[in-house]
Amino acid sequence: MVTEGAMMTATQDRSRVDDGAFRQLLERNAIWNRMVTAGDRLPIHPLVEVDLGPIHLDRLLHTGPLVLAFIRYANSPDCEAALLDYRTSLAPALRTLDAHLVAVSPQRPERLAAVKHRHDLDFLVAADPRHALIGALNIGFTAPGADTVLGTRQSVLPFAAVVVVDRTGVVRLAEVRPDWSTPIAADRIVAAVARPGGLPARALGGPDRCGPR
Repeated sequence: MVTEGAMMTATQDRSRVDDGAFRQLLERNAIWNRMVTAGDRLPIHPLVEVDLGPIHLDRLLHTGPLVLAFIRYANSPDCEAALLDYRTSLAPALRTLDAHLVAVSPQRPERLAAVKHRHDLDFLVAADPRHALIGALNIGFTAPGADTVLGTRQSVLPFAAVVVVDRTGVVRLAEVRPDWSTPIAADRIVAAVARPGGLPARALGGPDRCGPR
């Protein structure tokens, strides 16, 4: 888990950190190599879907690939805008590929449900209230005061991240950004799901910023 002292305080305006500076910051603090990357196996942790209750990622993989989109919480403007974009630009294409789109947040499911119901999202929206999956993927950071909005007595938020997992449980794409001010392109995600073979490198900020671990 990335701590406040390891990189920057949570009170800083992360929207001002461009993707290149963000990556340099992570590399300088030896964080980049600990984050999830293509070729890793997905750690299996149960989540709580806001309408369905507990869901198991390994069972979802029995019926199709997974696309996990990590957001901060309901009422985060950038996160909600990204989910609205994905509702039209990503979810329909994933359905044609029998893939599951799951938005994941560390917020309590009762609070997180607001974003799904308010925007009539037609994909899974699930809570990781103990940030077990977020922590296992090493994409979380400590944000003092976040426990108030999360309602979990925890103050860990995820970076903006999309993780694509094939049916064997292998990560095909892991893209991490400082925030959701610029959503990760839907066509890039669809391409990773549809790719018949080979593993893309972990990416940050789009295809022109792909790079090794």
